[in-house]
Amino acid sequence: NPLGWTGYGENLWGLTASDDPGGYLAHGAPPAQNDNGTITPTAAASSIVFAPEVVIPTLHNLYDTYGDVLWGPYGFRDAFNLTELWFGQDYIGIDQGPILAMIENHRTGLIWKTMRRNPHVVQGLKAAGFTGGWLTSEEAPDD
Repeated sequence: NPLGWTGYGENLWGLTASDDPGGYLAHGAPPAQNDNGTITPTAAASSIVFAPEVVIPTLHNLYDTYGDVLWGPYGFRDAFNLTELWFGQDYIGIDQGPILAMIENHRTGLIWKTMRRNPHVVQGLKAAGFTGGWLTSEEAPDD
């Protein structure tokens, strides 16, 4: 939180393109680009497969602390900004999709298993310089 925005902390974070008090904005880091204090739950939730020990407490905090204004029938709303006391009302499909996919991937590995079975995806990853036994379809566990 180099710019000192209200609320940012160990269990309250999420920086990616999202709704914003001024419209829609691509927030990025590092270095901080267009960081104006807007927190996007999809950024945290979609990271669950990489660091569940960090993400799960963050999701609990988002729901427990702000659930009355941030949670609705489709899950988390897109974004909020505590510095400006702004809570977005929209659900954006391109942000909701990664949440669902990465939660399932965390639970069962389905997404990565499926990708490793696709020879075109594996060929593309190898062409991009990725290496390792996990790239071969033989390494993909059966369902």
